[in-house]
Amino acid sequence: MGDTAALQPLEVDLELIRRLDRNGPRYTSYPTADRFSKEFGPSNYIAWLKKRGADAKRSPLSLYFHIPFCNTLCFYCGCNKVITKDFSKSEKYIQYVIKEMEMQAAIMGGERQRVEQLHWGGGTPTFLTHEQMRALMGATRRLFDLVDDGEYSIEIDPRKVSDETIELLAELGFNRISIGVQDFDSEVQKAVNRIQSEEETLRVINAARTNGFQSVSIDLIYGLPKQTVEGFKRTLEKVIAADPDRLSIYNYAHLPTVFMPQRRINEADLPIAQVKLEILGLAVQTMTDAGYLYIGMDHFAKPSDELAVAQREHRLHRNFQGYSTHSDCDLLALGVSSIGQIGATYSQNFRELDDYYAALDRDELPVMRGMELSRDDELRRAIIQYLMCHFELDKAALEREWDIRFDEYFAVELGELAQRVTEGLLELTPEFIRVTPRGRMLIRNICMVFDHYLRTREQHARYSKVI
Repeated sequence: MGDTAALQPLEVDLELIRRLDRNGPRYTSYPTADRFSKEFGPSNYIAWLKKRGADAKRSPLSLYFHIPFCNTLCFYCGCNKVITKDFSKSEKYIQYVIKEMEMQAAIMGGERQRVEQLHWGGGTPTFLTHEQMRALMGATRRLFDLVDDGEYSIEIDPRKVSDETIELLAELGFNRISIGVQDFDSEVQKAVNRIQSEEETLRVINAARTNGFQSVSIDLIYGLPKQTVEGFKRTLEKVIAADPDRLSIYNYAHLPTVFMPQRRINEADLPIAQVKLEILGLAVQTMTDAGYLYIGMDHFAKPSDELAVAQREHRLHRNFQGYSTHSDCDLLALGVSSIGQIGATYSQNFRELDDYYAALDRDELPVMRGMELSRDDELRRAIIQYLMCHFELDKAALEREWDIRFDEYFAVELGELAQRVTEGLLELTPEFIRVTPRGRMLIRNICMVFDHYLRTREQHARYSKVI
């Protein structure tokens, strides 16, 4: 693969984005999670775990733990969460997650398998008490071999974290943090019920750096109620002054029929489409002027950051947690609603705590649904991965790897891609498909062409807008 496409400066054509904005998947997986079936259950998953355990050449593991608890409700949130201040609930939960982890490790065999990545997401992982954090990480190290130079990350809510907690996280082995900010504007914070001062955020960042964390990432959201171009400009200035290694700027998808907390947002306070686009344009220009590279989708990183390095070296990967530097890891997901990938399968745990607990009480893995990928699924997944991560596709290399004739296999798709060329999103040559600098922010539109399931079952409305 060449390395020119991802390194070209990003071009933001707001009129093109406005014209082509539509509903579509985010492609943290292909096929997407809405294609999973309840016909894929615990027995199917166990068979693949056993297959992995018996494979002497197995890939390293990535572990994901979903911690669903939050002290307060953020109105914009679409995550699977439990709002409570009762730490006995998280105590019970941790014991069940440990049981699930023990069951999965036993199925794969007695040998402690190598782990190169670990992530605690939520919810709010730092809802856990220090004792609960120690118990969960202690069990993880007992059951798995966490390498010394691995990537171990955690999502942080600065409002609920002390310096002592950051020190403990470093002691437990975490070396990367992701901090939710969304917006520093006080009116926006009131509108979404998340009051968080700049001082709280900076204190956590400073504590992380003092304790040797290798990477600090900040999350923002554009399109929230009460947001303005000027207000978001001030937020961006404060974020840049904080000097994070990475920044994610997510599009707020207002789907109140899907996510009940969003019904508390006054739709009249949401920025109109043109203002939302102007905020996006401002954000991209501000971050690139500050020296950050556009990685893809919502992500920016310093040129020295691991994501940027992995992209330059064609090691960048995309999974259920977003962009990742390890493309060859199976993903073992633990906890309620979590989604994992073992071999040519995806699986998702039960979404509700009662169902999750009941399965484990029966000594069954809490797998709710999943799927086993066909060869066509795997081929299309590879194509979408290449395009999402590197903005180009070497057709000859793909043909050698998959033993196909690309132009014949994807004749229909190539016909549709011709329209993307006309729109200025793509360059097509006999050897390559390359996303133009103007097309990179609309990469989801391009990947949708290769989505066989969208072609056979139109369900675009269930997805968020691509921008």
